[in-house]
Amino acid sequence: MAVTLTEAAARHVTKYLARRGKGVGVRLGVKTTGCSGLAYKLEYADDMAPEDIVFEGHGVKVLIDPKSLPYIDGTELDFVREGLNEGFKFHNPREKDRCGCGESFRV
Repeated sequence: MAVTLTEAAARHVTKYLARRGKGVGVRLGVKTTGCSGLAYKLEYADDMAPEDIVFEGHGVKVLIDPKSLPYIDGTELDFVREGLNEGFKFHNPREKDRCGCGESFRV
């Protein structure tokens, strides 16, 4: 089981945490929502919870709650720029379908 980050994602997170002046990494999980059932949730983490599963890539910690891991195991977190837009992209091999608006997915 693993969740990974690309170099671009790790650079972005590292830069953002340095600007914030605090934080241990990013917390990645899923929540029930949208037309397809699940949506990714991503936030900067200031501390680790005892139940967190921790992965590290390029010097950045990715914290996952145990309930989310079965849905996102194998996911690669990337940070991309497309034209004027930029943001995190999730490459999840477990994803079977995505809703039309791109907000939610199904495994």
